Formats: sequence, structure tokens, C-alpha cells
Amino acid sequence: MNHATRDRFSPERQHEIAQLIEQYGRASTAELSSRFGVSEVTIRKDLSVLESVHQVVRTHGGAVAAGRVRAELAFQVRERIEAEAKQAIGVAAAAMVEDGASIALDASTTALYLARHLKRRRELTVVTNGIRIAEELASTPGITVLMPGGMLRWQALSLVGNWGASLLERANIDKVFLGAAGLTLETGLTDVTEDEAAMKRDMVDAAREVIAIVDHTKWQKIAFATFCSCDRLDAVVTDVAAPLDMASALRGADVTVHHAGRSR
Repeated sequence: MNHATRDRFSPERQHEIAQLIEQYGRASTAELSSRFGVSEVTIRKDLSVLESVHQVVRTHGGAVAAGRVRAELAFQVRERIEAEAKQAIGVAAAAMVEDGASIALDASTTALYLARHLKRRRELTVVTNGIRIAEELASTPGITVLMPGGMLRWQALSLVGNWGASLLERANIDKVFLGAAGLTLETGLTDVTEDEAAMKRDMVDAAREVIAIVDHTKWQKIAFATFCSCDRLDAVVTDVAAPLDMASALRGADVTVHHAGRSR
């Protein structure tokens, strides 16, 4: 490939960037800037365009091929997927949290969006196994963050294992908010690993109210391990693209369904 591409039009450069990322699986902004002889700002704009047409998924410092996304992605990649839906879900779910409450958040990216909208709460206690969530809230006045001990999983930036069971057994948790890799009427909420599912089961057992926070891409999908059956669910917060027939069926099973972002 000719590297002298300073005068290349953006669409042609973007096409070649997409081909490179597809071939090698990933590329950094710095590498692409050097290869194409343009600024990193220009490359970031190119990656934004390619992400908007689902050819790549942007990460911190670069991008990965959209077609090579595995069942469990690194946290920084998953955080960007369905970001608009997760933002709406986070706003709606945060509105369900009152001052003085004790809540639990799992290590999901959707829970991180929720956490970002809790910073005006007072006398709030948050139990979480998510490192990014704890980092987000740790310096917020009026919020106490508790983390169970455990093994660090870099893919999810989470702590898992039975080391945290004693904390959850002693805690009085009003509400737990849980993301999931899948949600069906038959299998309930599921995750891709047993380690994550086990931690979420402990959170479910410790909470008085269980609320799923899942965007429409997780509906009617089944992952490896179930951590919460539908009969234990109190509510689901999702986005406007969630299937209406399944939402109706959940309501028929006494599960409240909130479509975040839906016009009233």
C-alpha cells in the first residue's frame, strides 16, 4: 500500500482504514495517523464515520473490527455499543433512586451510565463489583461506595468470586440494578460467564427489589448462565426499540417495564 496519502479524499481513506482494521482486527489512532499522513484528529473523525455505519467499534486510542466482536468484549468497547440507548436507560433508572437509599449495581456498562446520573444524590450507599462504577462515584460527596472482594476480571473490570458474599449477606439493599447479556421469558436474565452470574445472584438474594437495565439488543437472547428468573424481577428499564410483545408478556407476569426515552 502506498503510504503517501496526504491528499487522499476522506471516503477513500476511510475505506482503506476499514479494510486494515478488518484485516488485523484492530488499529490505534497513532498508527493510522502515521500510515496515512494525517492528524490524529482527522483519524478520529474517520473512525467516527466508520462507527456510524457499523464497520468498526471505537475504543480508547483506536478501533476494532465490528465483525470480530466476541461474545464478551472488553469494557471500553462495550461501553460504546448502543450508547444512546444506555444513556436513556441510565437516566430513567437513576430517577428510581431516592436520597438515603442503599442500592447495588453490577459491573455492566449500562450500570455505569446509571451511576453517572446519581451524583446529586445524598446519603446514598452503593454496593458494586464494578471497578469503573466505583471509580466514577468514589469522590462524590454524599455517596458511600462499598466493594466486595474478589478476583479481578479485566474483560469486565469487575470483581468476582465468593469473597464478597459476606458483605452482601450483611447489607440491606433496597434495589439492585443489573445489566445482562440476554433476557427471555423462559430463562430470565443471563450472562456470558458463570463468575459474573454468581456475583449477580448474590446481589439478587440481598435486594428487596430487582431491576433489570437492558437495551433492546439483549431481549430474546440467551447467554450461558441464568442469574435471575423473571418471577424474581420487579422491573425492567429498557429503550424504545425493545419488542412490545415481550414487554406485554412481562407486564402480564407482574413485571413493570419502563421504555426509556418514549414520548408521553
